[in-house]
Amino acid sequence: MSKILVVDDEAIITMQLEERLSAMGYDIAGMSASGEDAVNKARRIRPDLVLMDIVMPGRMNGIEAAEIITNELDIPVVFVTSYADDAIIQKAKSVRPYGYIVKPFNELEIKAAIEVALFRKATEKEEQKLKTAQEKASTGIEARQTTQEGLVYLDLPEIKTVLLRDIFTDLVLFLYTDQVIKEPIFKFALEEGIKKGGRNLFAYTKSNLQKYFPKEILKKDLFTHRIKRNEVYALLPILEKCIESLPDAGTANTLQILLDFSETEEFEDILAIRNLLLLKKENRIRVSGIIALNIGAIDHTLIKTLAEGIPKIIVSTGKETTLSFAHHTYPAESFSVVPQSTIDDVVKKSLEPVVLSLLDRPISGFDIVHEIHSRYKVLIPQARVYTLLYNLLDKGYLEIRVSGKSKLYCPTEKGKKHISQRLNDFKLVFQHILGSGSGINADNHDKK
Repeated sequence: MSKILVVDDEAIITMQLEERLSAMGYDIAGMSASGEDAVNKARRIRPDLVLMDIVMPGRMNGIEAAEIITNELDIPVVFVTSYADDAIIQKAKSVRPYGYIVKPFNELEIKAAIEVALFRKATEKEEQKLKTAQEKASTGIEARQTTQEGLVYLDLPEIKTVLLRDIFTDLVLFLYTDQVIKEPIFKFALEEGIKKGGRNLFAYTKSNLQKYFPKEILKKDLFTHRIKRNEVYALLPILEKCIESLPDAGTANTLQILLDFSETEEFEDILAIRNLLLLKKENRIRVSGIIALNIGAIDHTLIKTLAEGIPKIIVSTGKETTLSFAHHTYPAESFSVVPQSTIDDVVKKSLEPVVLSLLDRPISGFDIVHEIHSRYKVLIPQARVYTLLYNLLDKGYLEIRVSGKSKLYCPTEKGKKHISQRLNDFKLVFQHILGSGSGINADNHDKK
């Protein structure tokens, strides 16, 4: 249950808020009538959120109190005020509030503002945790634990389909968008390659991995090469030299590579390197390992071109979205990298079918917003979701069930039919936009 501190010098307002918030299931952690008292109580009780009036008696107004509470205690503040002139709004914006409600307010506005503020703060905390973890990984801080079988890499993505068990058996194309997630996998691959013997070449644009292998580099068990900007072509003669120096016979006559192209402006040179490696393989020279590419800024048609002829492909966009494909099953022609801003726009414009698709079970409005954020990394204002839900309630398509202190929205029998029909309508529209199912639509149009 979220704890809320209510700050307002009007007793009627604080009583109204206390009654309404309690009915909504929130815990009223305290009430204050001045900025000074609000700061003191916030320090003592550490609420999850503060509802703050702006103009109050005393030496400290609501904006000044909010600045202290936000900066010192990292507690979100939502302003509830009668003032909405430009000067006050500009001052309020300077303390980065999580909401601004103008009196008189209604229950829906308060609930929506609170839920969005709490959700935004929770999201920021998760993002900060991820950023901290990434900073640790980028500075080479390892997370390991010893087991009877040896070392386990805790930073590796928990994905069983990543081709790590015997990665140096063929060429692998590793496509990524996250600069940090790749590091543990690459370190593991280099260690495994060194264990197998032969020639090992690590070429990189930016990396800290070479510092883990000083002895191997000194003994020439691992060769490293930094790929400088506008000098990707220089890697071609290095590869040729490594291949020419391979012994003619023996179990160690292999070249094991890890080529990481963090910068992709010189795509034609990257393609030339891939062609050289494939040509050497055709000539029965044992070349294996990883060609890694940052695909955040290149077109999917280039990805398709690069993937041709490479037997194994890994796509990684984060710790929980790493996929691997055998080449014959990889849909390279349909793969593309979509900017998050595009996903934001699509989800917001397609909010109705997204919400309807989540009404296959009893669910609260907050859980719908949370589910949308979890799936698409898009934060939808809860008021927009509730507008849709109340519209469905008004038409008899939904009913409310109470579970504890939560209101769950459930489709009625009439609603199930409506939702099914609406989702089918959206499906036909999307099929038409994407170019599939056009024949069916054309036939239906002719019949009409």
